[in-house]
Amino acid sequence: MKKFDKDRVLLGIAGPGLALVVAFLLTSVVLLVSDRDPFEPYQLMFQTAEFTDVQVNILNQAGTYYLAALAVAIGFRMNLFNIGVDGQYRLAVMLAAVVGASVELPAPLHILLIVVVAMLVGALWAGIAGVLKTSRGVSEVVSTIMLNAIATSLIAWMILPANLGEQLPGSNDLTTGQIAESGWFPGLAMEGGTIYGFTFVAFALGIVYWFTLNRTRFGFDLRATGASESAAQASGVDSKKMVLTAMLISGAMAGLVGMPLLLGQTHTYSLSFPAGVGFTGITIALLGRNNPIGIFFAALLISFIEKTSADLDQFGYEKEIATIMQGLIVISVVVSYELVRQYGLRRQQQKVGEELAAQARKNKEEVAL
Repeated sequence: MKKFDKDRVLLGIAGPGLALVVAFLLTSVVLLVSDRDPFEPYQLMFQTAEFTDVQVNILNQAGTYYLAALAVAIGFRMNLFNIGVDGQYRLAVMLAAVVGASVELPAPLHILLIVVVAMLVGALWAGIAGVLKTSRGVSEVVSTIMLNAIATSLIAWMILPANLGEQLPGSNDLTTGQIAESGWFPGLAMEGGTIYGFTFVAFALGIVYWFTLNRTRFGFDLRATGASESAAQASGVDSKKMVLTAMLISGAMAGLVGMPLLLGQTHTYSLSFPAGVGFTGITIALLGRNNPIGIFFAALLISFIEKTSADLDQFGYEKEIATIMQGLIVISVVVSYELVRQYGLRRQQQKVGEELAAQARKNKEEVAL
């Protein structure tokens, strides 16, 4: 049985814990400098969260963010920085919506078709960055940023009525057409609304993510390649193949990010579909330390901040407080993790020194006897 490492658990909690404390304190300082009450906004946000409809919205948004963070985390575990999740997700959900609106199939097959198309498009778009990295050494950071911009322009062109889009009479919004009811994913009806059915799928994928990384040979090879590409190659792992595979899987996961909203509420893609989800996923993956449980709570936290801050302007507080708070969380995460890492190294060195000293004393006592 694996020995419980108390220090490792405490250090794992200390990083995000310190980041959150610092972020909330700095947000309070910003409010104080702005001549505002530094604590009332938090109280108002918790009061807002008491409404059941807000709770449902928080959970639904958390499911979307959870998928985005998993897509980012897969890359992180391979030492890849997939910044292109946002472009991959929007292009995937748009083409999946087009396909879903153009066919009518029995419910399970219709939903499956939409999901598969989304995963394939996401994987294909991320695979471009993977091929460029493995064949030409192009940094995935640069290529995925560029692919985000290309995806945005491509979507804007494809959704035109002359191409794949539709414009409803009397509306300036462009859509991809309505998906038939057979392509709707059933949800869980609650007092405050409906929890998207795909939200539960999202959380279940966290279990799949954990099992694959920690209990399979593929997961070991992936983590080994991310830790040391040369060492992985020496042990017989094809590092280039693993890089490309990781980008494909990350893109496929990114393709699922829009499914909770598409299959559970809008049933079409339009210009008002949320953007920036992929970048929020980076924040959540960092805060959750690429751990599925940590990512779950981080997704809930970010979703809570967003949904409960929407009405702050009614009380004289700008709702952009949530944006400031999220930005401070990102900065605090980077700083706090480095501080915790350095402390962990010192603590490890101290423990090794203590063990060596204890062994030396034991040897002396044996010699004296």
